[in-house]
Amino acid sequence: MPTAQRARHGGDLVVESLTALGASTVFGLPGQHALGAFDALRRSGLSYVGLRVENNAGFAADAFARVTGTVAPLLVSTGPGALMTLAALQESAAASAPVLAIGSQVPTAGLGGGRKGYLHELVDQKASFRDVVKSVHTVRTASQIPSAVAAAWASALEAPAGPVWLEIPQDVLLAPVSVPPVTSLRAEPRPLPPRSELTAEAARLLNAAERPVILAGGGVVRAGAGQELRALAEALDAPVATTFGGKGAFPWDHPLSLQSWLEDAHTTEFLEDADVLLVVGSGLGELSSNYHTFRPRGRLVQIEADLGKLESNHPALGIHADAREALTALAEAVTPRPPGTAAKAAAGLLTQVRERIDAQGLELERRVLAAVRNALPDDSPSFWDMTILAYWAWSAFDPRAGALHSAQGAGGLGYGFPAALGAAAADRGRPVLAVSGDGGAMYSIAELATAHQYQLPVTWLIVDDGGYGILREYMTDTFGEATATELSRPDFAALAESFGVPAVRTTPERLHADLADALAAPGPSVVVLPALLRMFAPTHLDRLADGGPDDGPGPDRPCSQPGPDQG
Repeated sequence: MPTAQRARHGGDLVVESLTALGASTVFGLPGQHALGAFDALRRSGLSYVGLRVENNAGFAADAFARVTGTVAPLLVSTGPGALMTLAALQESAAASAPVLAIGSQVPTAGLGGGRKGYLHELVDQKASFRDVVKSVHTVRTASQIPSAVAAAWASALEAPAGPVWLEIPQDVLLAPVSVPPVTSLRAEPRPLPPRSELTAEAARLLNAAERPVILAGGGVVRAGAGQELRALAEALDAPVATTFGGKGAFPWDHPLSLQSWLEDAHTTEFLEDADVLLVVGSGLGELSSNYHTFRPRGRLVQIEADLGKLESNHPALGIHADAREALTALAEAVTPRPPGTAAKAAAGLLTQVRERIDAQGLELERRVLAAVRNALPDDSPSFWDMTILAYWAWSAFDPRAGALHSAQGAGGLGYGFPAALGAAAADRGRPVLAVSGDGGAMYSIAELATAHQYQLPVTWLIVDDGGYGILREYMTDTFGEATATELSRPDFAALAESFGVPAVRTTPERLHADLADALAAPGPSVVVLPALLRMFAPTHLDRLADGGPDDGPGPDRPCSQPGPDQG
């Protein structure tokens, strides 16, 4: 006798839709209202990586989306589970990472503020997400699921990419369905090409420029436009600086590279002196403008996929376009010029920056960062929490063929380790580095269990300075002493080993060898470095004192270094 066909339900439509759209891996954490989707996930061909906290699952999905360039599904439950993802989704929004967050909802009878008293019930759950994600989608019947998933997927990918929220009631996920399995869905984002008359005008300005300079932001990285950027820079003989989010968009050691010293006044002045500054994939926000002290003296041309960032800080010839398409069009439109003095000017700037850092007695910090760089394989990605060593890395770390990712978009703690787990889930064939301070490490310590369960090749470097190090510097510099910055913490090495994760306690002198050994070993590992690191001196405060804008650091931002509110 033929075997009876298994009954399908709404959760199957979710999983089938994700599979049809090309998903391979789902991150999440189950909950009562979402069990229909998780049951379907069990019976699917999708890989599942379950984390211990929903916010960390969001960070893992964020990193998976960044390294793969495609949508990362995140599956969580109603109410507390859903709300726990908000900080991660804020980071994804700031970094334009296409995360498709799918949350369950109370049964449909409780939607619209029905106040039935269901477990996890909120008056309007999706309202909590509207100010964070790109778009919000609600399903009310099983037949709506495939189209809603496809619409959310396309929204997440469309430039500027970003997270979206889709919620499905519990009874819809459990409802029996008789429609055939979903086998084909289309979710193609609309292209965002530059307008031809704007490309022509930008090319005219750049051709006429005597000192063209390019500032490349995260939009170049997200668009995969590194080759197009290099072609344009070499055609124009234009030096290129990269923002912290744009690291890796341009070769670090290229003769035209200004690297990423955006918090240095010498770099700020170099950018200001350009007669035409081409800004690609950056809104010239706080960190990219040396705390809004940047004051251009020439013309600005700004290419930006996020319409809200276009000319948001400075007047420009604004081009609303995807970075890759716009750079390709510009490279074809400009007139190539022979190499001139640009490489000499770039080298001169880097010499000025190096001399300023040399004078500050920061040998320990530079030695530690060099040890990390030299231990990490060239093509391995790294993920950095909001900690002093990460702030050094923003300016001074060469990502080489890998990529440097951090939580500098939204600035919350706890990003580094769960994000690295997400990247490792995308590619288990190479080691991944996570860097945290001891304060940030406590946000994601539970994910040592995740790392061990899935044997993900992540090495976690924890720099232990006994507290929130950057906040300690902020408060001491401003008020003479610090408050609420000192932390009791565990023996991180012993704690990691209790999870079954190998760990070692190292020193600055042994860091390179210990970190290299850990990265070369299979599976997860932890390296603990007790060290009190310092930041390099700021430059924007002097610029403010010389007549900069009034919206820079004041009593509410007493110190220079990045990190919106946590160290």
